[in-house]
Amino acid sequence: MRRTGIEGFDDWARELVELGYLHNHARMWFASIWIFTLRLPWQLGADFFLRHLLDGDPASNTLSWRWVAGLQTVGKTYLATTQNIEFATEGRFRPRGLAASAPAVEDDAPLPTPGPAPRPEPLPSGRVGLLLHEDDLHAESLEPMLSAAGAEVVAVASPTAGERRSTLADPTPKLVAGFTHQALANGRARAGAHYGAEASVLDGLTASAMLPWLRAHDATALVTPYAPVGPVRDRLDGLERDLSAEGIAVSRILRSWDARAWPHATRGFFPFRERIPALLRDEQIGAERR
Repeated sequence: MRRTGIEGFDDWARELVELGYLHNHARMWFASIWIFTLRLPWQLGADFFLRHLLDGDPASNTLSWRWVAGLQTVGKTYLATTQNIEFATEGRFRPRGLAASAPAVEDDAPLPTPGPAPRPEPLPSGRVGLLLHEDDLHAESLEPMLSAAGAEVVAVASPTAGERRSTLADPTPKLVAGFTHQALANGRARAGAHYGAEASVLDGLTASAMLPWLRAHDATALVTPYAPVGPVRDRLDGLERDLSAEGIAVSRILRSWDARAWPHATRGFFPFRERIPALLRDEQIGAERR
């Protein structure tokens, strides 16, 4: 790993690679120094984080880097300062030579217009296979929606490994790959026990892996948690096309609380936090009506 000589920055890079984690403040300082002091493309930094973070999330990670760069909340950037870093680290780090200003990065791509959540897909009835993926492993909370549709989960599966996160580097770091493997195994086992169904391991999110599994359990449709964006979403898009050609319907489940919260996730955490009490009330009312 190359060193910049910037106090703190090199330590955070090493900590990320070795542990797969950084405190939120360190993530912000790192991104700011990367963009405004080192003048490196924010996309490369976002890829570096996504590749090595155990909790790497394509949406959160990308938007966080864009926010630091002044692209998400347009014109509002985050500047890492020596004083702030020294104070927050209790004198452990006092980096010198940091950028004195943080002019917003220019980007010609327009921001998407905020809108409602995607329209919920109709859920199938009858025998279904439940596919879990690394973006969503809480199968237990899907049961009310599946039951209401008359769907019977007769088989549960997930891939043994996660999707490749980076288009710039291969393979996935061993630390991240191992963490994802264990998370998938845990979610798969819990789902199998919850639904009383056999839990299987599949060799990737592909039709060639999926079809024999579905047919072995006489499942007529596939259901899976909704993945908004990123490598898993891209893979599910292809899987849906391939399975549809084989007469297998694919339904992606968007939970009611996600649909309610979706339109309010537009300007960072703090404005969204103000909406949480009302969202919880709405969700409780909706649950009582159901």
